[in-house]
Amino acid sequence: MRLRVAHGFAREAQLLRVAPTVGAPVSASATVDESARAAVACRMRRAAIGFFLTCACGTSSSTPPAPGVDAGAALDAEAPAPITVTVLDRAHIGSDGNAPDFHLAQGPVKMPAGTFASAMLVVDLESPCFPFSKWKDTPPPAGQNWPAECDAFDRNFELALVDPQAPKETAGLELVRAITPFGGPLHLEEDVTDAVLKMPAARDLAVTIPSYSDGEGKVSGSHGGWYVTAKLVLTPGTPKLALSTASLFYGDVKASDPVPLTFEVPAGAKRTVLEYRVTGHGGATDPSSACIGPAEEFCKRTHHVLVDGASAGDFTPWRADCKALCTVTKNTDGAGPSSYCAENPCGATSSVRAPRANWCPGSKTDPIVITQALAPGAHTASFAIDNLFAGGQWRVSMTVKSYAE
Repeated sequence: MRLRVAHGFAREAQLLRVAPTVGAPVSASATVDESARAAVACRMRRAAIGFFLTCACGTSSSTPPAPGVDAGAALDAEAPAPITVTVLDRAHIGSDGNAPDFHLAQGPVKMPAGTFASAMLVVDLESPCFPFSKWKDTPPPAGQNWPAECDAFDRNFELALVDPQAPKETAGLELVRAITPFGGPLHLEEDVTDAVLKMPAARDLAVTIPSYSDGEGKVSGSHGGWYVTAKLVLTPGTPKLALSTASLFYGDVKASDPVPLTFEVPAGAKRTVLEYRVTGHGGATDPSSACIGPAEEFCKRTHHVLVDGASAGDFTPWRADCKALCTVTKNTDGAGPSSYCAENPCGATSSVRAPRANWCPGSKTDPIVITQALAPGAHTASFAIDNLFAGGQWRVSMTVKSYAE
């Protein structure tokens, strides 16, 4: 290909060298020659662009443009730029039960005009605990171990779409389940195309972190909290969306009894997907061998999911990879501990690394995905958790999506 381009350069350069004598009268044919030379020069510029792009890509072959397509114009064309919608901008989530930001930050999802192929939720969590250099400006109050606004613990970190007109106790549609780091920052990205682009009406994004304080400031700050920024990155284009998306359940389960649910599969659906998000919590002390520690978060439990009365799967949700979230780092900030886990700066090393009931501090918990081929119409689903011990609980959500392909 490079030899053919070079040969073309030489042939067309020869045409350019046949120029009229300076000062000679310009005839009609000379005018035509000038137009031809201009066209040749234009073709050479376009060929040069293609040649250098081919060299840069390191290939000796390329697909020629379709007949009638201007290669130069194609090179100049750009894909539509994504649009970013800020839903929450460093919103505070606090631990004061009398404040409006207690455990929650919420903002409207304002979709711009247009058609979008995808929606990505981008979230950044900020902790007043870290970096430890902050302690120089906001040191722990006298007699306390932590800056007042620092929540040094790992907390549930959940993002959901909610109806702003519904009662507060109405369950929303969970988008992301994570656990905050021990007093550190966290960045999350999640594809929420089906949920956001199929919103039936106005919806808010609700971000929940059940933050609590230690009034004495010994194990955590006396007024602990977090800051969260949430944005939607929308890519223009034609989407391939689920025919329907619905929340079947979102809440706490404290008993082993089956939880019955109902849902509809729309006409035209060929594939239905259940997303089952679960994490174990609570202060139960189960002496059985199913638990490696004194709380439900350290217990392995078998979960059963049924669709239309038939088993859709048995699962034992468990995370044994938490040790990867503790890169021991020497502290050079002049405040705080001498060393810490980079991903969980306020957590004890042994605690950060311990396996848990389907979660690790400082990471997202992905759903268990169950795919079914269900006929359009009414269906049932249920789930149950074996051997739940008194005082323990599992945080559960189930979402159903139906697709035409």
